[in-house]
Amino acid sequence: MAITLDIQLPHYPRGFHLITRDIVSHLPELPENGLLVVFIKHTSAGITINENADPDVRKDFQTFFNKLVPDGAPYFIHTLEGPDDMSAHIKASLIGSSVTIPIKNHKLNLGTWQGIYLCEFRDGGDSRKLSISIL
Repeated sequence: MAITLDIQLPHYPRGFHLITRDIVSHLPELPENGLLVVFIKHTSAGITINENADPDVRKDFQTFFNKLVPDGAPYFIHTLEGPDDMSAHIKASLIGSSVTIPIKNHKLNLGTWQGIYLCEFRDGGDSRKLSISIL
């Protein structure tokens, strides 16, 4: 049996943000075993799993992605929504739009140093919507 729910995150500024607690706080009791799928319903933000302890990791992610795909590059054609729009779409595709996490003993079976990141690639990004499926 699958359960699906949608949650809306608060607004986060551009950057990489730990949202594990945001997600867990909206979940019903989890099954003993299963899978949790988190899908972000946007094309200019992504979701991934990485280091949850040292905030410098998130800063380094931000620096790397901004150098890899600079805003306002002269070769971008899609510029109607500003200089950070096309770069945000590319970064979101590189990161991805979903993560799958095992459930074990009614809890997310993340590693000790793992957390779920919202990767916000727009300067004026709005609040983001997630679709959560529990299998």
